[in-house]
Formats: sequence, C-alpha cells, structure tokens
Amino acid sequence: MQGARTLAERLEQRDRSRFVGRAGELALLEGCLEPDPQANVILVSGPGGIGKSTLLREFGRRAAAKGWDVYTIEGRDLTPTPDALEELLRDAAGSEQALVLIDTFEKMGGLAGYLRRELLPALPDSTLIVIAGRGEPDAAWFADGWEGIAAELPLAGLAPNEALCLLATSGAGDGRAQAIVEWAQGSPLALALAADAAAEDASWTPEQGMERPELLRPLIRRLVETELDEVRQSALMVASVARVTTPELLRDVLPSADADAAYERLRSLTFTEPLSDGLTLHELVRKALNADFRRRDPERERMLRRQIVDHLYERAINGEPLLIIDIAHLVENPVIRWGFGWDGAPAHRVDDIRPGDIESACEQMAKRGQAALWPMAERFFREAPERAAVIRDTEDRVCAYLVCMTQANAPACAEDDPLIGPWLRQARIDSALGDSVLWHDSIDFTEDQQARVKAMIGMAGVLRSGSPNPRFAYLPVNPDIPMAIAFAKTLGGEHLEHLDFALGPHRVQCHRLDYGSGGLLAAARAVVYSELGLAAPDPTPGSLVDREAIRDALRNFHLPHELARSALARGTTPGERCEFVRALIRNAAEHAFGDTHNERLLQRVLTHGYIEHVGSHEQAALDLSLSRAAYFRRLRVAAERVADHISRPA
Repeated sequence: MQGARTLAERLEQRDRSRFVGRAGELALLEGCLEPDPQANVILVSGPGGIGKSTLLREFGRRAAAKGWDVYTIEGRDLTPTPDALEELLRDAAGSEQALVLIDTFEKMGGLAGYLRRELLPALPDSTLIVIAGRGEPDAAWFADGWEGIAAELPLAGLAPNEALCLLATSGAGDGRAQAIVEWAQGSPLALALAADAAAEDASWTPEQGMERPELLRPLIRRLVETELDEVRQSALMVASVARVTTPELLRDVLPSADADAAYERLRSLTFTEPLSDGLTLHELVRKALNADFRRRDPERERMLRRQIVDHLYERAINGEPLLIIDIAHLVENPVIRWGFGWDGAPAHRVDDIRPGDIESACEQMAKRGQAALWPMAERFFREAPERAAVIRDTEDRVCAYLVCMTQANAPACAEDDPLIGPWLRQARIDSALGDSVLWHDSIDFTEDQQARVKAMIGMAGVLRSGSPNPRFAYLPVNPDIPMAIAFAKTLGGEHLEHLDFALGPHRVQCHRLDYGSGGLLAAARAVVYSELGLAAPDPTPGSLVDREAIRDALRNFHLPHELARSALARGTTPGERCEFVRALIRNAAEHAFGDTHNERLLQRVLTHGYIEHVGSHEQAALDLSLSRAAYFRRLRVAAERVADHISRPA
C-alpha cells in the first residue's frame, strides 16, 4: 500500500483496510449508482454501533472511485436550522453525479419535513441520497409519492464469519476470536473495542469485557447514550437486570414511578425489542448497562435483582410457570447456567419431532461414537414422540435432542427401558413428596463452549414435562463430562449409584436433585437470594400485606395513635395494636438484612432513621457519617427491604 502523505490519508487507509462484510448492502447501494436506479433515497437504519457510519464511508469511497461527487453531512455537527442544511446541499445541486451521505440523522430529525418539501425535490434527478439513523424511518418517507423513489435498508449485526474477518484485520484473530465474536453479538463497535483490548493485553478475555470501565464507557456512549436523556434511570436499571420488562414488573418494583410512561419510553428506544408480553434490551446493550450500573451502584442493583425475582416467583406460583425462564436468567453461577438456562434461544428453538429428524440424530450419534445408545432413544422418537423434542438452529438443523417425562406421563415403552425404567420406579416412591422430571436423554451436538444449547435442554425438559413445579429431577450424567458432575453437585444432587446404567464402554450415572418442599421455583429463587448474600424466604405461598401500610408504619413508628390505626395492627386496645405493629417492624429490621458491610449499613440507617429516636434525619446522617443524599438513598432501600420482608408469604 502506498504510504500516506497526510494524517487524513492515513485515517482513510486504516478505515478502508478494516472494512469487512456487508456484501448484500453494498450491492444494493452500488446498484443505485447505475442509470435508472430502483431508488434515489436509501434510508439506512439500525441501533448504535451496528456499523451505519462505516458502511456510508465505504460506499462513499466506492462511489468516488466511479467518478461520483460525494457530499457528507454529519447530523451531530449540523445546527438545527434550514439554512445550515441548505448551504451544505448547495454544491450537490450543481452536480450531475452527486451522492449525498447524511449520517446520524436522528440528531436532525426536526429537519426531515423541510428536507422532503424543499431541498431534495430541487436536486437533479440523478442525485442519490443515503440517510442513516438509529430509529426506523419516518412513515412520511413512504407517502405522497416518496414511496416510488425511497427504499429502506435495515442494518443487522455482522455474521459470525464476517466478525471473525474483522477481528483478523484488527490483529485479534488469535484463540480468543471465537469468544469475542459470541460476546460482541454482531456489533462492529464491540468487536473493534474488544480487538483493541485484546491487542493491548494478551491475557484479556471477553469475560473481562464488562468489568473494565475504559471499555464500558465508550461502548455505552456509542451504543445508547444519545437516547437516554429522557429515560428514567430506575426503569433502565430494571430492564438491564430482567430478561423481560413488563409494565406489571415496573409497577411492582418501582411503585412510586409512572410505570406505564416509563415502559413506553423504554419501548421507543432503538435498542429494545418485543419479547413475550414485554420488551427486552439488545443483549450487548443489556450486559453493558448492567455492568455499568452494578459498578456505580451495586447496592441498588442487588435490591432490584431481589425485587425482580420475588415478583417473578409470585407470578410463577400463581399460574405462570413459564417464568422459570426469567428466574433462571437472574442466576449468575456459571455452573448452574451451564445446565439450566435460556441464553441459546436467540439462535435456537425447541421443536417437535419431524420427518428426517430420526435419521439426522442417528447420523450425528454415530459421528460421536455413541451409536450403541441411539436405539433406546429412537424407540421414544417412534413410539412416544410427545416425550421427545429436538433443538434446531436458524437453518432448521437438528443440533440437540432430549427425551423427558414425569412419573405420571411416562409412556408404555419407558416401563421396560433398561435406563429409565428403574428410575421411574424410584420416582413413584418419591411421589408422596412431589412430582419428578426424568431425562432419558440430554444430547447436545454443538461445540458451543458456553453450552447454551445444553442449558436449553435442561430448561426445555422442565417446560415440556407437564409438571409446573417439580420436586425432583433425575439427570442422566456422563461421568466423562466434568461440568455435568459439577452441575449436579452444585445443585445438591445425590448420585444414586444403584440406578447407574452401562452399555459397553458407555456409562450413564443417575443423579437426583431434590428441590425441596417449594419445588423448582422456590429452589431457583433461593439460588438468586444466596448469590445476593441473603437467606432464602419461606417458599410457602400466602397473602401479601399492603406495602404502603408498612411504609406508613415506619414513618409513624413514634406515633402510637397512628400505629393503632394501621392496617397492620392486631389487638383489641389501641395499646395492643400499637405494640403489635412495633414488634412487627422490629422483627423485620432484625431479619431483613444480610451479613455484608452494605447490609449492616442499611440496617443501621433504618434503625437510626425510624426506630431509634435520634432527632432529625439530618442528625441521623451525621451520626452515620453519611452525606444527606447517601443517607436518604439508603433509607429508601432499607424501607423497601423491610416492606418486602413483612409482605413476603409467611
């Protein structure tokens, strides 16, 4: 490559050398440089960091090489007046081969109408205008005749092969490349930042990507910062923690906020998308925001995580068992997530048995050297297909399968099966304590190091079992897979050696998990609580106490007549009713907090602020050596903790 003579030329060379992919998009754009193009206005859209600006620069270079005059307008630099835009387009009006590139259009959206009414119609009919912005194009671009010359070009993330090429051109094509590609979720921006981090530090891995502020700050700034001015930070924090954010969740977790308005604002962001009955953040954005919030306010993030799991648990035990997916999402232990989760869902789906699946699974089992085990599974595929399922990728290929049942719906062919028949007999003995879910097979054909498909097999077995909240799980464990052993042990599994199965060199161990009297739902919530350093609540469902009455009782702790009138009060005399409420509050203050430094500080703040009579809140803040803002923030958190403890089912 010829040496650059100026800094601008050097930047240009570097930008050109690092561009990869986008063949389909460039083909569409370059086709519009030909006579009689399909469109004169191309509207490129996509979330932050997806590569819109990079695509425009590459297309501009290619158009210039073909003799086109290229005029670039950057929305961030443009003053919001018609005159400024008119001046920039004046030169383009005198060219017979003008390409106008308008980037960051969301910053100049107020000029869109003027652009359509006055400026663009005055340009020569050979002009090509490419406009890039974050949001979906305004519907006005496809009305009043514009639909005849305008076309939309939504930009998705880079394909894995393109992402690997980008890392290679950036000098990061080493053994970490595949993990970086999976972490970046197709975002060219994230790939570039990770490549720089990997080049600077030979020991850096994507798992560390969300722990480094110097990587987080530019990632968040470029991905989302321009859209966050009007978003309630509390609502955004909820969305960064929860798998799915719903108005109901916001109303429960943020009772003092306008939940519906906050939800609508979240829904309008370019990095959110519909999921289930709510919305979710783009995964990379969610991880970046959550890591940033956790770094800046770990106490608040922990509180939200606990409130969210309580909300999900209450809904799940009251008739929405599918929310186990959302509860599992809150678990952070990588060993548990290895065998039970839903992270693989964006690229895979669970499906019923179809023609050709038996042949596909048989072939793949043979390639794995497990052909001898396949006939037992095949029997279920043929005789009881309702107890079998496959997991397919986006190209409909079978990449995993499972056979799963309960003691109640086990098919006839299971009774004499040499592997699961004995397990069923044991499960029927266990049935006095609750349902059992039993996996006959849990086979993952992928090479995914993060085991996202393996985790889906575990989740899919529960969801398809017919038991909404099983007490036991019987797992077929390959002793040659250390993570499988670790998964069972981490969840307290018991190895029932007398139920192990062997066929030639193949060994299958039987591990039974006992989730306890509250079943899987309570056990999953208990894991989240344990990770937060808190004791798990009693899983027995019951009625919820009015949370506002609890907050009032805290504020009125030294006003006996108000406590006697409280909805929480019990007793026949005002004195009895008052003392009942005070005892309730004191008990909650003693037991609602954990043993960490932050937990003990919350407890002291609550005690000073409400229970002990120390004068004003300002005096309490001084006694605790806290700023006024820090004191009141912790006081709100502590009050919510007490409300949660009292309103929790007894």
